[in-house]
Amino acid sequence: MEIVTSFPEGFLWGAATSAYQCEGAAEGYGKKDNQQDVINREIHDEYGYADASVASDHYHHYKEDVALMAEMGFSSYRFSINWARVLPDGVGEPNPEGVEFYHNLLHELHAHNIEPVVTMWHYDLPMALVNKYGGWGSRQIVDDFEYYARFILNEYKDEVKYWLTINEQSIVVNYIDRKNKLTNEQKFDPKFRYQANHYMNLAHARAAIAVHEIVPGGQCGAALDMAPYYPHTCDPKDILAAKNASNFKNYFYMDAYIRGEYTESVLAYLKRQGLMFDIQPGDMELIKKGSECFDFLGINYYQSACVKAPTPGAARRSKQNNKIGKGGHVVYEVQPDLFEGCKNEFIGDTDFSMPIDPVGLEYVLEDINDRYHIPVMICENGFGAYDKLEKDGSIHDPYRIEYIREHIKAMKAAIANGVKLLGYNPWSAFDLLSTSNGIAKRYGFVYVDRTDDDVKECKRYRKDSFYWYKNVIATNGKNLE
Repeated sequence: MEIVTSFPEGFLWGAATSAYQCEGAAEGYGKKDNQQDVINREIHDEYGYADASVASDHYHHYKEDVALMAEMGFSSYRFSINWARVLPDGVGEPNPEGVEFYHNLLHELHAHNIEPVVTMWHYDLPMALVNKYGGWGSRQIVDDFEYYARFILNEYKDEVKYWLTINEQSIVVNYIDRKNKLTNEQKFDPKFRYQANHYMNLAHARAAIAVHEIVPGGQCGAALDMAPYYPHTCDPKDILAAKNASNFKNYFYMDAYIRGEYTESVLAYLKRQGLMFDIQPGDMELIKKGSECFDFLGINYYQSACVKAPTPGAARRSKQNNKIGKGGHVVYEVQPDLFEGCKNEFIGDTDFSMPIDPVGLEYVLEDINDRYHIPVMICENGFGAYDKLEKDGSIHDPYRIEYIREHIKAMKAAIANGVKLLGYNPWSAFDLLSTSNGIAKRYGFVYVDRTDDDVKECKRYRKDSFYWYKNVIATNGKNLE
């Protein structure tokens, strides 16, 4: 294998955030509620974690935050637009203050030569649309998403080249009740998540077509959560379970985005299980047309997964992540007659029970390249931990440095094997709200001084990883020490 010591010229180095997890200013400023505002208030009431009302207060600190990104040497920054901030009712009259905020942020990024990578939708659907017709439960969302997409594309077309339509569609489907404010009917409808997925594919296709119509030289993609699925043993039944899991959890989403079709084995499974969704005439033609406007795939990689042949008679269940940190527990996913999740004894994990597997990133990148031959941008990858602010203002996070270093090595190996990698935007630029674990679970290169109970002044402090990543970027990935 050819040894890759540094990254291609023009490689985009940066980091990522999402609007509801960092902006704050959730009440007032012309904005109305989105579903994540509501969901996080409920999580606060149940678990005591911070809600989204202040988050990292990026709305008031954006100039400082961009200056810190520039100090690290960022050439890209992946963030999302809060739909309810620019269109409080989802459609109709825009909010001038919200529209201006993103113009100001984009101006600040360009002033520091940082390429914006903008996500249209990162879970925060306006509550106006949820209350009106159930959000992703109605076909009306396809038209309204296109309305929103065309609005922001026309507004920011001269300032943004890279557009991501939907963040982690597979996560939305698998954790449907935690990423959406559902009606009781939707909660108990086993087909709902797959019908919602179909509407997301239609909405994505409309938006992708719009990118190419509106933005000069625009590039369109979507960000998917990705994990390789390993068999627990060499038992042929476990091997088949891993194949099934890859189809069900990965290819089903990528095939729609990139090939404009649904994976046949997954459709057959959904039909057998009574979960098949409605496809109307013209739907697949639209999805196919959208795939022709798909320029790059964004992947969010945190962990690999291990599966085995499902226990006979086991009931369907979603994975339940560790919400308490140290000593926590994971409940693994079961898809009856398809696969069952289990622990991989060959790799370690974080305090929050997330497997640490840099080799899995190389696996995923090469698998995507071999199957689809499409450029890839890493849009999330990071280490969530309990960071400690020392009395002298320092934060020592060697675990984060080690995690990112090993994943960058995996990226180099994948490039040597032919992967066209556009950029690396790990999670996250600065500490922000973790939906599952509040503020205490930190991912950032910059420490935001607040707790779940006390927002304080949200003062920023540079972590050790800040200085390390700055050196990585300065050497274009050559020096990882």
